[in-house]
Amino acid sequence: MAETVFTDLVRRAGLERSIAVMSAGTGDWHVGEPSDDRTLTALAAQGYNGSGHRARQFDPAWFADLDLVVVFDRSQERILKAWAGNEQDRSKVQLLLSFDGEQAELGDVPDPYYSDAAMFDRVLGMTVRACTALFRQITPAIRQGVT
Repeated sequence: MAETVFTDLVRRAGLERSIAVMSAGTGDWHVGEPSDDRTLTALAAQGYNGSGHRARQFDPAWFADLDLVVVFDRSQERILKAWAGNEQDRSKVQLLLSFDGEQAELGDVPDPYYSDAAMFDRVLGMTVRACTALFRQITPAIRQGVT
């Protein structure tokens, strides 16, 4: 969800040459698979197209090329910080909801996988709000050429 939403924000702002977006999990359970049908349905209902997404597992070697690693929950945060080779890389790992003042206290985005379609819609709403807040925070620096 977040990759699709954030990529759409980047595209609409014309910043595709300045901001790269990718999604990866900490586990290898679904590598190569498309998004869950309920995710695709929730995204489509809001005008997003997530059909091109394929799951992959995060590779710690990527830290060197990444400015920010956004995670959905504290479990992912803990794992990725453990995989980081140094404090600089650990500092790149941030909770998605931390960028949205109204949702920050929640900490974790709930995992809707074992829930119903309504939960996927709720999670998408949370994700859109937090991605929009994050995008608003980084856009001024991107437009000024700051990395």
